[in-house]
Amino acid sequence: MRGWWQELAGLVLPVDCAGCGAVRVLVCAACRDALSGAGEGPVRPSPRPAGLPVVRAAAVYEGAVRSLLLAHKERGALPLAGVLGAGLAVAVLAGGRGGAGGAGDVALVPVPSARRQVRARGHDPACRIALAAAGRLRRAGVPARVAPVLGLRRAVADQAGLGARERRENLTGALGVRRGGRRLMAGAARIVLVDDLITTGATLAEAARAVRAEGLVAGPGAGPGAVLGAAVVAAPADSFGRIGRTPRL
Repeated sequence: MRGWWQELAGLVLPVDCAGCGAVRVLVCAACRDALSGAGEGPVRPSPRPAGLPVVRAAAVYEGAVRSLLLAHKERGALPLAGVLGAGLAVAVLAGGRGGAGGAGDVALVPVPSARRQVRARGHDPACRIALAAAGRLRRAGVPARVAPVLGLRRAVADQAGLGARERRENLTGALGVRRGGRRLMAGAARIVLVDDLITTGATLAEAARAVRAEGLVAGPGAGPGAVLGAAVVAAPADSFGRIGRTPRL
């Protein structure tokens, strides 16, 4: 109930830009441009958690980008999924189109939220952004699909306020592939773990462990399989390996 009402309200009621406050526009041109790919690049948290795949981020987590993500995630501004998904699509595309030769489907695997968080927010932010990104990629000619195959196997503490080591300990062994998940990922040339934000990388590293355990991912000496990567909308400025330009979608 909450979700469809938020969607409707965002369409019919006057709004201000969630990024900068510009009047009567959901996202102004300047804030939309912050997610266009000009700041896209590889990110690497320090210390880097073991097992973390290559991660691409569309933008630095600051200013308008931070405001847009928080408005979508915590304040239920659901129509923002479109512009955030466009940014995520840029990061996914920057990581490559597929396996050898760029052929094959791209499976976007969103990092799951705890059920209590989904209930409290009224939606699953990462999954909603992933769906928008997949649509954007398909319109750009990239065969992409969302595979929401990960789930929590045990209770975890709230990550807020935890350091890098504490986050790793909190999440170790917490994620698993749901029943039928192998079928949803099978045939993908590239599996991309997706989230709205990376901080320490502990969540994405645990998600990568869970996916690798299914035996669908290529690795040194492991024979053929999908290429595993990760993409996020934003990351802290100090985690970017470089800031480069990528083609806009």
